[in-house]
Amino acid sequence: MKKPKDFIRSEVEKTPPSGIRKYFDMLHGMDDVISLGVGEPDFTTPWQIRESAIHALEKGRTHYTSNNGILQLREALSLMLHQKYNLNYDPKDQIIITVGASEAIDIAIRSIAGCGDEVIIPQPCFVAYKGCVNFTGAKAVPLQLSEDNCFKLTVDQLEKCITDKTKAIILAYPNNPTGAVMTKEELAPIADYLSKKDIMVISDEIYAELTYGMKHTSFAEFENMHDKVIYVNGFSKAYSMTGWRLGYVCAHRDIISQMIKIHQYAIMCAPSFVQYAAIDALKQCDGDVINMRNEYDARRRYIYNGLKNIGIDCFEPKGAFYVFPNIRKTGLTSEQFCDRLLMEHKVLVVPGTAFSDAGEGFFRATYASSLENIKEALKRIERFMKTLK
Repeated sequence: MKKPKDFIRSEVEKTPPSGIRKYFDMLHGMDDVISLGVGEPDFTTPWQIRESAIHALEKGRTHYTSNNGILQLREALSLMLHQKYNLNYDPKDQIIITVGASEAIDIAIRSIAGCGDEVIIPQPCFVAYKGCVNFTGAKAVPLQLSEDNCFKLTVDQLEKCITDKTKAIILAYPNNPTGAVMTKEELAPIADYLSKKDIMVISDEIYAELTYGMKHTSFAEFENMHDKVIYVNGFSKAYSMTGWRLGYVCAHRDIISQMIKIHQYAIMCAPSFVQYAAIDALKQCDGDVINMRNEYDARRRYIYNGLKNIGIDCFEPKGAFYVFPNIRKTGLTSEQFCDRLLMEHKVLVVPGTAFSDAGEGFFRATYASSLENIKEALKRIERFMKTLK
């Protein structure tokens, strides 16, 4: 007779849990730890959004919405995307409101990839991409990005990975964990190259509002790629709404009409009162987003310069809210460095290997934490570095 574990699909069993989880488990029973590990805004969700959710609950807006989401929200998103990025998506049949951007990524991959297909994943990358691909039975093909090129993707790198089995590539700029961004001029050759291929692009742009000193360019802006891009975004990062779990996905209606099936059977709809709150987020909270972005920018410059002054090599991130320092010269692996920093000096950062093997020799630290915490963390990291000499 089979045991319960014998029923588990091999694709699931062979996929390891998130490498980040280990470090939060280590925190139990520890005091005075400064955490620069969680990829989450430290700001409270703006009051207008919270008030709108309260009002929706008071009005009894607690029932199912359409599977695609509240039309008023989709219309507000359609208008915002057109005004900010010159993207044109029909709110009626080209947008789905999802439970976080993570669900959007999952149903995007499941709608187009399966056994025998390959999905290219530039790395280091968000921890969920490989798992989502694995669970479909498709093959995740790693494409290792280089710090020498500020972790930006090139056509030459793509050419070496594409085969006749390639179904899609996942792009994520601004990037987690590196903080890398790509300009319109840098993305254009990739768009030109992929426009001649039968390959879909899943463009995860959850950090679109968090770029510093430049305007974000959406990969869906390129006309020659627009119909082959599945655009993913959400409210977690820009609006400090991580716990609200609200995202959205936009694509050609032929793709959306199939993605909605997976969403419909697995989820039904995103929480109704959260959707109503998101409408007011789009209409009333641009100023809050700008204020949070300006604060992140100040912290970004402080932690980047602080690490350099300590003697830790680090390229300057231009987006998201992470730094990705290079610690190879310490002679420690990423895990050894992070383990010792936590246990000996009580600073939590995440080893680069949590974001693929391409992250070996790096760690990720978030500056979505108070300036006071960042200052104290830098002092402790400096003391740690002195013990390694």
